[in-house]
Amino acid sequence: QVQLEESEGGLVQEGGSLRLSCAASGRTFSRYAMGWFRQAPGKERECVAAINWSAGNTYYADSVKGRFTISRDNAKNTLYLQMNSLKPEDTAVYYCAARSNYNLGYFRGEYDYWGQGTQVTVSS
Repeated sequence: QVQLEESEGGLVQEGGSLRLSCAASGRTFSRYAMGWFRQAPGKERECVAAINWSAGNTYYADSVKGRFTISRDNAKNTLYLQMNSLKPEDTAVYYCAARSNYNLGYFRGEYDYWGQGTQVTVSS
């Protein structure tokens, strides 16, 4: 089992940047593929980025491609999401998630462990 804790999100102006981190504890972090999901009010939780165990393979939703960067430091048991050129439609609760598989996943049901979520609000 792995425990996940996201860093604090925040309020950012449109066009601004924010970096989220997710600290993992418990089982060996490098055994897990990881993902960042977000959920806006009234919407389904969606995967915005995912990364395999070695960081050799990544996935981005079309809505964030070119603006967000997912990365991981297995030595520090930490996952990151660098968010640039933020838009009001990026406003959501962001969750990090761990998948008990070396390969990344795209869907909520493929992930086994979740952080508590952190609010990101982008003002126009």
